[in-house]
Amino acid sequence: MPKTVALLGSLDTKGVEYGFVKQCIESRGLRTLVIDTGVLGPPRIAADVPREAVAAAGGANLADLVARQDRGEAVAAMARGAAALVARLYSEKRFDGILALGGGGGTSVACAAMRGLPLGVPKVMVSTVAGGDVSSYVGVKDIVMIPSIVDVAGINRISRGVFARAAGAICGMLEADIPPGEDRPLVAASMFGNTTPCVENAKAILEAAGYEVLVFHATGAGGRTMESLVEAGVIAGVLDVTTTEWADELVGGVFTAGPARLEAAARCGVPAVVTPACLDMVNFWAPSTIPEKFRGRRFYQHNPDITLMRTTPEECALLGQIVAEKLNLSRGPVAVLIPLRGWSMIDAPGGPFWWPEADQAFAEALKAALRPDVAIVEINANVNDPEFARRCAETLLEMMQTER
Repeated sequence: MPKTVALLGSLDTKGVEYGFVKQCIESRGLRTLVIDTGVLGPPRIAADVPREAVAAAGGANLADLVARQDRGEAVAAMARGAAALVARLYSEKRFDGILALGGGGGTSVACAAMRGLPLGVPKVMVSTVAGGDVSSYVGVKDIVMIPSIVDVAGINRISRGVFARAAGAICGMLEADIPPGEDRPLVAASMFGNTTPCVENAKAILEAAGYEVLVFHATGAGGRTMESLVEAGVIAGVLDVTTTEWADELVGGVFTAGPARLEAAARCGVPAVVTPACLDMVNFWAPSTIPEKFRGRRFYQHNPDITLMRTTPEECALLGQIVAEKLNLSRGPVAVLIPLRGWSMIDAPGGPFWWPEADQAFAEALKAALRPDVAIVEINANVNDPEFARRCAETLLEMMQTER
């Protein structure tokens, strides 16, 4: 049976464009399910799911929205309705993937619906805002954002190609065969370039023991995604080597995962090994973007686009307190492993971020605030030494085997 693509958007202002992508998709032998989120003007193509149904799913009456002429209220109501309705339609197997086109309002409505769908469901958003920071639209889901280049305002020599290829992309996603894999227990691990040797070595040990390891890049979105999967109940253990996102949250870097980082495993009782790796650094973009208040600090140019700033002893002490507060929430087994010879490739003896007093300030604050039943293991190694990776993996394996 042919796969079905849900097309979600305002058929009053974007009807011509949706008609175009509908034709592109159907010409490839797939079906479409058109869902109208428009409010004011008449739809320019026929909808399979009318706007009245979308508004009602959001607890609103379409006629009232039209009468009040409040765009903000209308967008919020249709976003709620689209999220509820799209989730229900997917559960009823009415579609297999979803595509949307829009500006700021349309992107907000469509992405709210896409975020409610499971990982793995193809989601494509062609948007005028896709060239900027789209983290609030994407959240922790696998939404493919495609810049529209020009406004979603008619079919022209630019938009024709963008829309046709977006249609081809969603069709290709649905037509792709996914090779079968083994259903082994899952371990989530956090990693940076500065902790890659540690995570790779620990990963090999865990895989040899029969686990599948999902590695998340600790850039804010990676940490949030990892935490969301822990909350979803699909993770057997967490190898949280790279907790750097807390340095950015505290000091003001660009890779923060928010104030709930480190809470998911603790609250869900999932076994976790935690290290302070890369808490020696706060992440910024190019040097010209660094706030003036940090001038004079110790920096390292990781690449042309990423600048690292060394955390101070005072900041490390605060980080120790924060990590303790989060781990004190733990309902399951947890241990903190601290490498005494540095927390990253550049925080090593002779390295540009080597500052033993700062690292020690973290350890002292952690010990003072952490529950006495949570183990702290100090290891005379750098985070990237094979011995430290081995201890991390073996500690987590012991915890997970005990919990089985």
